Amino acid sequence: MNLIPVFIRYRGIAAVMPFALAWFFFVPVVNSFASDEDQFLNPVVEKGADPWVIFQEGEYYYCFSSRNRIWIARAGKLHEIGRAEKKAVWNPPPDAEYSRELWAPELHLLDGKWYIYVAADDGDNYNHSMYALERADADPLGPFTFKGKVAAPPDKWAIDGTVLEMGGLLYFIWSGWEGNVNVRQNLYIAPMSNPWTICGERVLISRPVFDWEKHGDPLVNEGPEVLKKDGKVFIVYSASGSWTDHYCLGMLTLSGTEPLKPGAWKKHPEPVFESTEDVIAPGHASFVHTTGGEDWIVYHAAKYSGAGWNRNVRMQRIHWSESGLPVFGAPVSTNMPLDIPE
Repeated sequence: MNLIPVFIRYRGIAAVMPFALAWFFFVPVVNSFASDEDQFLNPVVEKGADPWVIFQEGEYYYCFSSRNRIWIARAGKLHEIGRAEKKAVWNPPPDAEYSRELWAPELHLLDGKWYIYVAADDGDNYNHSMYALERADADPLGPFTFKGKVAAPPDKWAIDGTVLEMGGLLYFIWSGWEGNVNVRQNLYIAPMSNPWTICGERVLISRPVFDWEKHGDPLVNEGPEVLKKDGKVFIVYSASGSWTDHYCLGMLTLSGTEPLKPGAWKKHPEPVFESTEDVIAPGHASFVHTTGGEDWIVYHAAKYSGAGWNRNVRMQRIHWSESGLPVFGAPVSTNMPLDIPE
């Protein structure tokens, strides 16, 4: 087979990749995992990135982008998300400002409707913004309609948007640039008047400050995700360049009850989830509370050292300290059997 070189961009980095490999790179492929009826093996998706899983009424929904579409797979068991039947729920129109480079879609159930938040552009990463899609049906496995851009003044480059529900209010959290130049990705929060509209100024809650957050150029804080437990609110985010072996997870803890208050988010000085000898660059996680009351992290990692964006999807259980902090431990080694989530 002849491989045709293709020029691609991903998160601000340009590279040349054979066309066949470039296409396959973004297509989730199921791992042949299995050990026995009570255990499973990582990775659960052999090709995939930025995994988002939500649990609703006994089902797990895995939302991801591939081949310039957004897909949802529904599974009865968490570890089976990679081999569940998938359905395309949104295909953007051609030649719009949001038609290309669909990154890190997230599926949320808000105010009785399903919403997908996705970063998209016109084919140029420098034009990335966040967009909202909506579906009123109780079943998310169907067509979504375009609602519009989700942006706070000033309207700057933005990716990896998510939603915090707190005190009956909604807040949008995302990774973005301070200005118009790709120098650094910070984390911002802003209030929402409804699931597709930001109604106030953005507030800076995190920027790369520690050495472990500063591998790669530009500097990166991205992939913010909300984790809650017993009234405590955390944001777990990805730090350093996603194309490096140093990609890892950091954490912010909300101090008080005002998420828009400057300084309300306290950053932990060390990464909470980082590489081991055989699990490289773990990052961009989502969190699931299972039917059995367990908390699980679903994340991606590089397939090997130096793999860059050649990644797979993995998962493992979270534990909690006596003081109420999440304990992620170390990424479980590849092909180590894990008990199936309860």
